[in-house]
Amino acid sequence: MSKGRVLLVEDDRALAELLTYNLEREEYEVSHTPDGDEALMLAQENPPDLVLLDWMIEGVSGIEVCRRLRRSSATANVPIIMLTARGEEADRVRGLETGADDYMTKPFSPRELVARVGAVLRRVRPALAGERLNYADVEMDIASHKARRGGETLQLGPTEFRLLRHFLEHPGRVFSRERLLDSVWGQDSDIELRTVDVHIRRLRKAINTGGRSDIIRTVRSAGYALDNEGRA
Repeated sequence: MSKGRVLLVEDDRALAELLTYNLEREEYEVSHTPDGDEALMLAQENPPDLVLLDWMIEGVSGIEVCRRLRRSSATANVPIIMLTARGEEADRVRGLETGADDYMTKPFSPRELVARVGAVLRRVRPALAGERLNYADVEMDIASHKARRGGETLQLGPTEFRLLRHFLEHPGRVFSRERLLDSVWGQDSDIELRTVDVHIRRLRKAINTGGRSDIIRTVRSAGYALDNEGRA
């Protein structure tokens, strides 16, 4: 699995290619658009783990894109790093007050940007900082490829393990079947949507043994979430 999905909104083609290269080299998945309107559409259709957002872009401005992402429930919690040639303090403050989590003034080092991306993601997804994931009474050791609930080892197939890992990295967040297909099986997968339901059932059976509560919540017409207050 990748370190995270990044939406890069930048209209300087050369810079976009340079940043994409450096991010992909560090195992991030990158989607790119130079256009603010398309950025909003992409973020709504498939919310990324982080947005790299240039201030001066085509269509809707970067600052307005930031504002709209923060207003939408689907993207309100997605971290945003603003990229801009505007280095004045007033501009930085405006960007941060609009909802940006970090701010980088051009020109900057691609290595520093990648480091900032990693730092922001670790703040919002602490699991990225280590090899152990925990939620409620479920724990996963990525290095040894083992998962436990209440101290008891879970018997998981490879797909169920990947599903559980994805949920543990984003506890409480609702994922559609389409998003789970992209994240767990890969965007080029030919797997049918109903296959997701089959593996969710298998995962539930594996982690809810012994009369334990069902921590995978089904959200009607939306998808699934890892939620210790959830009900099937």
